[in-house]
Amino acid sequence: MDLESLGGLTMHIILSKLAPQDAAYVACVRKSFRNWASDDLLWSRFCADDLDLSSPIDPLGIPLPSFKASYQAWREAFNPYPWPLVTRVKRCWGRLKDWLAINFPEVLSTLRKGATEDKILELEKSLKVKLPLPTRVLYRFYDGQELTSEESSGSVPGNLLGLMGGYSFYDHLVNVSLLPLHQVIIETKEIIRHLGFGNRSKYVVVAASCGYNEKIFFLNCSNGQLYVGTKNLTTDGEMLPCVPNALISSVHDVKGSQQQDAMLLWLEEHVRRLQHGMIKVRKEGKVRSISLFPEEPPLCAVGVTNGVKVRASSVFVPEFSNIQDEREKFLFAYSIRMSLSPEGCKMNGMTFNSCQLYWRRWIIRCDDVIVDDVNGEAVIGKFPLLRPGEEEFVYESCITQSSSPGSIEGAFTFVPGRLADPKGSPFEAVVSRFPFLLNRTCSPPKISVQSFVKCKGKKCKNKQSESAAVTETNSGKSGVGCCFNGEIPEELLQETKIRPDLAFLWVHLIEEIDLGQACLVFEESTVSHQGVSY
Repeated sequence: MDLESLGGLTMHIILSKLAPQDAAYVACVRKSFRNWASDDLLWSRFCADDLDLSSPIDPLGIPLPSFKASYQAWREAFNPYPWPLVTRVKRCWGRLKDWLAINFPEVLSTLRKGATEDKILELEKSLKVKLPLPTRVLYRFYDGQELTSEESSGSVPGNLLGLMGGYSFYDHLVNVSLLPLHQVIIETKEIIRHLGFGNRSKYVVVAASCGYNEKIFFLNCSNGQLYVGTKNLTTDGEMLPCVPNALISSVHDVKGSQQQDAMLLWLEEHVRRLQHGMIKVRKEGKVRSISLFPEEPPLCAVGVTNGVKVRASSVFVPEFSNIQDEREKFLFAYSIRMSLSPEGCKMNGMTFNSCQLYWRRWIIRCDDVIVDDVNGEAVIGKFPLLRPGEEEFVYESCITQSSSPGSIEGAFTFVPGRLADPKGSPFEAVVSRFPFLLNRTCSPPKISVQSFVKCKGKKCKNKQSESAAVTETNSGKSGVGCCFNGEIPEELLQETKIRPDLAFLWVHLIEEIDLGQACLVFEESTVSHQGVSY
């Protein structure tokens, strides 16, 4: 059949099923094909699918005469980089910008235009590093944030504009912003010199809280891992990894199948939490900021008693955590929000237009073991009075734990009316259990066991290195297996939950069970990609 006889509409449908580069190849066949393959309606679809563009513009936002010209401009601008990585980063930034435009436009205006290749090379030469590919592409789109010292510290009423958000408790305030490349150079040289890492260090400072002296994030340009400083950062250079190593891959390999460093994974997870309402913009007084205290279950516990609603959640505070202290290793901040329903306080068939907190009780657990039972008056020295429909009363505090996970639950004792003028008997408003987790994921990563096959010893095809096996498993590929020594228990045929902060799945399993000589095979797409922290 002569393809030219099919007509323009049919050819458009056929070409729309092709990848953009294949459509470009078709244009080289003959003149009539070139006309079909140059149809701007076709290229508008390619621009929408790959770049989420609704109008023909170049990477700098300059309008172009056609979608085909737009697509070509984007490909040429990012020619040194794998195209799937470019489109992935474009989607990440696009989703973040869409969220900011609706919820926090003041932050959107702080994003700097993308860095040029020359600026990236200038940083690499100055710091003697080679940035991971995903981080390079992230900076090609937006060169961090442009914040004045007043905006970053919150001294300007109304805004804390750090893109990565933060938290506050007592007099400690954290608001993390992404540093532009010129600031990365300055801060890295200063901090590396202060920490004594030496001139050959592969660490660069990519994000920090206000003043750059409280919470600092370092990117290891060699392995692509992102680290956050602990309480011992300035004395011992102590840092914690923010992303499971198994999720990081091909950080310098242009021909790799899936380039992702911790910087990209960190930003993607942050965007996901914002989009799903897990974290939100909060206003305290006149100051608005992105708060990292979770707002939705299961990481935010919600309880309602007699019209009193109590919400509670926590966030890990690495900059105050001392990993070398066995008793008080991890510090968590927690936020309590309480309010009274518009219908008022209902108790024993009666309705009261107010109630006031008198007493609190906390049951504190560490690794599911009760380590403390606290009773006392007030909360942070206050006795909040709740009225129908008023804004939540919010307070923050902190606690140390020797290990993670941990939790708190308990109750607040309220008096209907006021403490000075009680209208009824005291009652306890339940505070549902909320967790203390190093990795703030919605749920633990899950791996479903598909089957066990008899091991063939030295000929076993499932014998892999541990790191390779974990990387494959976290990709959710079908038929991924690993060979164990020991008996396979029946319970492992059920769903197995794996802690996201462990580098090797196999280590956790071997610690739990004496395994037999068999091979474990996983189902397709059963592994969560979560586990990004801080």
